[in-house]
Amino acid sequence: MDWLVNLIAVIVALASVLAALGHVGYLALLNNAAGKRAGGAPVAQYVKSRWAVAGGTTAASLFAWLLTAGGPTLDVFAIIVAAGSGVVATKALQSTRDRYRTGD
Repeated sequence: MDWLVNLIAVIVALASVLAALGHVGYLALLNNAAGKRAGGAPVAQYVKSRWAVAGGTTAASLFAWLLTAGGPTLDVFAIIVAAGSGVVATKALQSTRDRYRTGD
């Protein structure tokens, strides 16, 4: 039974890491595009304000992945931390995408 809890914790942690890194990557692409355009300063300023959220969710999801190396108690804690950081990263990515979505 311990292996099943660990497997679930690892899967949730990996999904959380992917969501957090997706947000970081999107911010990096947005920042790069804003730097190449004249008048991109407002976008660059917005991206600068979002780095703390992206970094925090990435750190939390990596910490949760690290916790999966422990026992079942740490696995449950890892699931909670990973799920929370994954949800926050996903919502932050969606809000950023909705703000700058064009061509729909």
